Amino acid sequence: MTVIRHFIDGALTEPNTQPGETERTGPVYNPATGEAHRSVAFASVAEVEQAIAAAKAAAPAWRATSLIKRADVFFRLRQILAERTPELAAIVTSEHGKVLSDAAGEVSRGIENVEFAAGLVHLLKGEHSEQVARGVDVHSVKQPVGVVACITPFNFPVMVPLWMVASAIACGNTVVLKPSEKDPSAAIWLAKAFQEAGLPDGVLNVVNGDKVAVDTLLDSPDVKAVSFVGSTPIAKSIYQRASANGKRVQALGGAKNHMVVMPDADIDAAAAAAVSAAYGSAGERCMAVSVLVAVGDVAEPLIASITEKVQNLRIGDGTDAASEMGPLVTREHRDRVEGYVLGAAAEGATVLIDGTQRIAAGERLDENGFFTGISLIDHVKPGMKLYEDEIFGPVLSVVRVDSYAEAVELINAHQFGNGTAIFTRDGGTAREFEFDIEVGMVGVNVPIPVPIGAFSFGGWKASLFGDSHIYGPESIHFYTRSKVVTTRWPDHTPAQVDLGFPSNH
Repeated sequence: MTVIRHFIDGALTEPNTQPGETERTGPVYNPATGEAHRSVAFASVAEVEQAIAAAKAAAPAWRATSLIKRADVFFRLRQILAERTPELAAIVTSEHGKVLSDAAGEVSRGIENVEFAAGLVHLLKGEHSEQVARGVDVHSVKQPVGVVACITPFNFPVMVPLWMVASAIACGNTVVLKPSEKDPSAAIWLAKAFQEAGLPDGVLNVVNGDKVAVDTLLDSPDVKAVSFVGSTPIAKSIYQRASANGKRVQALGGAKNHMVVMPDADIDAAAAAAVSAAYGSAGERCMAVSVLVAVGDVAEPLIASITEKVQNLRIGDGTDAASEMGPLVTREHRDRVEGYVLGAAAEGATVLIDGTQRIAAGERLDENGFFTGISLIDHVKPGMKLYEDEIFGPVLSVVRVDSYAEAVELINAHQFGNGTAIFTRDGGTAREFEFDIEVGMVGVNVPIPVPIGAFSFGGWKASLFGDSHIYGPESIHFYTRSKVVTTRWPDHTPAQVDLGFPSNH
């Protein structure tokens, strides 16, 4: 069985165990078959420290590399990604399970961040003020922070690493990337693609593993900044530990994204959007719609339209062109998701479509794979676990409210504030929603409002720990330190001693 290794200082590593020791590894499954078709090596403390040391050693030369030469790497990388998208998408599907078209879409969204990073000559410009005092000028520069740790989740093994790595490297930093151990091959592919694009050895390193690898990164004095995307409990823990060690931290956590449907909305369009946003990628998206907020009397026609649209939804192996939704990433995760559906009735909700029956388009799903059907649950209310928790699966809850004000109050009261959307034909209502809602990313008749690469991604409340959102303009701020330089050149005026506080007058 193939063992997925680490990529350190430009090369794949060899097993690094002492006599009598057994290398720690974990299984990597094909979620469509349930087969462990690969294994992944779990990095030891020594191996993580080796990666950090390689990144630290590569930092001075990479920081000194001209901006134009750095940009060239990203232009070449973009071409590699675009030309070899099918190859990379196939790797993602084989380990994550999402359908090939979805995997290719993920690569496409990752390319956006590469394109943004290619503009680093403009992005890293400082500011200059002339003659702030007689003969004195002031300018600012953006300089890299040093070694950056990027810790990424299983649900987007290409896109999220590119959210972080592209901007971090463009800004002159070096990186140690720790991908999810559930689908690690894409990260190794990306590291090799960066190398092919001309990135010097040691600038991007990949270590696979578990808590041992993560804790080593968080505690190392040579790691200056940490980027993380994952669940809220882990995000909070990483933020606390890394910041206590004096590091910059951006830790993006969980979500419970609400989609409000107003009485004046196009019901058919809203239903189609809800199906796409709730069940795409089997709901394993931090921006998936998981709560449908039906305002007034729209619930019944909305539910009827959704039910009609999912009748023939094809669930199967992601490599099958007929499949619209693939399996969940592991058996354990599938069972956890189904547990929420199985407990819904006891909480007082009404299960309209029961995905735990594992039937789609009239056919029973393959029991060997990690498949579940889609679930639609009505009469969900705050306080239910179904409502409060991030489920991260193809489960759509319907909450009925009487008014717009009640919908806003509901969303603002939730612990998460990642993304939300409203469907309405009324511009005034839409504008009011933008103003009123306490959520980081808002869609108006757009169900998954993920910003394009030129803006930044991130939520509010328990969806973000730290001050900076990820990718886009805020990433440039996060991955650089600002230095302000004040200069005065001799002007042949006789020098005088002045013990007073410096004045600009």
